Amino acid sequence: MTILGTIVAFLIVFGVLVFIHEFGHFFVAKLVGVRVEAFSFGYGKRLIGFKKGGTDYRISLIPMGGYVKLLGEGMFEKDRPLSPDDFMAKTRWERFLILVMGSVMNIILAIVLVAVINMAGVTVPEYQDQTPVIGYIDPGSPAEKAGLMIDDQILKINGQTVKTWHDVEIAVGSKPDRLITVEIKRGDQILQVPLKTDKVTKYEMGYAGFRAKILTQIMMVSPDSPAEKAGLKPGDVITAVNGQPIFFYNFVKKIEENAGKPLVLAVDRQGQQLEVTVVPRKEGNVGKIGILQGAKSVTRKYSFFPAFAQSLRENTRNTVLVINFLEDLFTGRASARQLGGPLEIASFSYAAMKMGFLAMLSWIAIISLQLGILNLLPIPVFDGGQIFVLMIEGIIRRDLSPKMREIWMQIGFVIFVFIIVFVILNDIAKKLPSGWRSFIPF
Repeated sequence: MTILGTIVAFLIVFGVLVFIHEFGHFFVAKLVGVRVEAFSFGYGKRLIGFKKGGTDYRISLIPMGGYVKLLGEGMFEKDRPLSPDDFMAKTRWERFLILVMGSVMNIILAIVLVAVINMAGVTVPEYQDQTPVIGYIDPGSPAEKAGLMIDDQILKINGQTVKTWHDVEIAVGSKPDRLITVEIKRGDQILQVPLKTDKVTKYEMGYAGFRAKILTQIMMVSPDSPAEKAGLKPGDVITAVNGQPIFFYNFVKKIEENAGKPLVLAVDRQGQQLEVTVVPRKEGNVGKIGILQGAKSVTRKYSFFPAFAQSLRENTRNTVLVINFLEDLFTGRASARQLGGPLEIASFSYAAMKMGFLAMLSWIAIISLQLGILNLLPIPVFDGGQIFVLMIEGIIRRDLSPKMREIWMQIGFVIFVFIIVFVILNDIAKKLPSGWRSFIPF
């Protein structure tokens, strides 16, 4: 069932993305009068389909993308007769619009989906939008070794201003196993602290070990547990223990260290302030009270125009993150393990599908934005490669020779095959036991 669900989720996500992308090419091609010979989901042998208006709408064997085939596209012979509906008979501006509209549609889809989610209401951890003031430091972590302290406010990382914990998580997570400079405010002092990040998880995410002041929210209470007997309920937020303010990581530690001892919890229950006494039950060598805890979350819901404004902000921020990551990847400052290929996309698609409709929309929006950006890279078999050629021709005011175009496409095919093999091997490497990963040469 897991394999079947993963396949179904992958096909849903890729089906939406491919259809939207290729529809962008299709729509503008029809608009400017170019004949579309085929509109295909997948590559390779035609499986099923139908023909209408001179276009073969088909599903092909390999569901790893899709394409529209335009009359005359890729045919660069100088003496070839051109009909009015031939792709090469159109102006460079018209060809540019056809090529770019696939990525534009993916970006528009991301903006629309995020806006829909914002209107429906999105639940997020409260701390992510808070000022990055350290509330906890993992013992033995890079942050502890660097001398960072609780209540230090993080101002910049590697000279980049960070205003929220979300900014901090992105800045650190994208810099695994690197020496970074953390600018902090400690009292009235501004300090520059060098910190060597570690890398964690199979994706080799950057890790520093400092945490936000995250309040604990009760997500679930187990039947007949100390928490239920004390009157705790899902949604309660723990703000203090025995009169001392407490945050997520300290709260877990406090419970575990006090088996059999009464603890007075200060509780925020939908704005009502309560005090509850709970006695942790000893389980193994630690205390437990029978709850599933999470970070305090908030639900944000927007009306129509604010939802789109917020979506534009979020997608702009994510676009900058993608561009920065690509820059770090090409310069060796980011790990290839952070890339995800088709296997990873399928796995995350299934996870998103199990989480519900809005989670699935959010995942499609993320992938759609990334697909739109990546497809504009000047790699020959991507739309960006063909756009790059059009730009060169526009600058020199003449078409490149058929031989030059052929060489350009051959280079692109080799690069494309390399990218596909690389990302699949990269996905496989993440699923191997750690001792086997050294056999993968990247």
